[in-house]
This record gives sequence, C-alpha cells and structure tokens, in this order.
Amino acid sequence: MPALQPVDFTPQGFTAQPVTQDEGAAMFRAAINLFGKWAITDDQAAVLLDMPLRSFRRWKAEGPGRLSRDARARLSNLMGIHKSLRLIFTEPQRAYGWVRAPSRDFAGASALDIMLGGELTDLMRVRRYLDAERGAW
Repeated sequence: MPALQPVDFTPQGFTAQPVTQDEGAAMFRAAINLFGKWAITDDQAAVLLDMPLRSFRRWKAEGPGRLSRDARARLSNLMGIHKSLRLIFTEPQRAYGWVRAPSRDFAGASALDIMLGGELTDLMRVRRYLDAERGAW
C-alpha cells in the first residue's frame, strides 16, 4: 500500500493577514450592532469578548481602546458567524434567532450557549459548524 501524502487544504492564493487595530475597531462597532440583533446582554457580550464588564460598557459608550490579538480573533469569528448565518438564511430574523435556538447538533444547547463557554475555541466551534453547513470548506 502506498504511503499517504499530506494534503494542503489552503485555498489557492489565500494568506491569512492579521487584523489591524482599525479593522478591529470597526468590527467592535459592528459587533455592538450585532449584539443588539441577537438580544445579547452586556454581561454576555463581555464574556464573548473576554473582557471585564466595566471595560465593555466603557468601550461601548466611548469606542474601543487597544484590542488584543485575542479580542481581534474573537471579533473576526463573530463576524464570520454573522456572515454565515446571513448566507444560510434568507430572512434576517431567522438568522438572528438561530443563535438562541436549541440545536440537536449542539446536544440541545444553543449556539449562544456554546459561545458563552468563554473560550475563543467556543466561538471557533460555532463558526466552523456554520461554515460546514454552508459548504465553505
């Protein structure tokens, strides 16, 4: 039997670029709007972004300060989740509601329940699930 060869799954011409501070700030502002659509509380938003509630509320009112690499990755995943939902559902309200709906694919938990685990990998899990559902991989 021939030896298995590694397979490169990187799309041709794709190189991941780090998210800049300006892009992170724009994603933060977009996330604030998205949290409103998802009916996310400030407490929940602080968990999703892994930041103290007080800092989240200050940034929400005044604009974000310097975003860590982890915060930019979290925001990028949240934007990816939003994008996938908008591609999967033609009706925006269904996309927004899906986040809170129980799912058998998450053992009866909602995507929000999973994301509120607080780890970056929790956000990534939901994003990967949605990417797979829409055939992005």
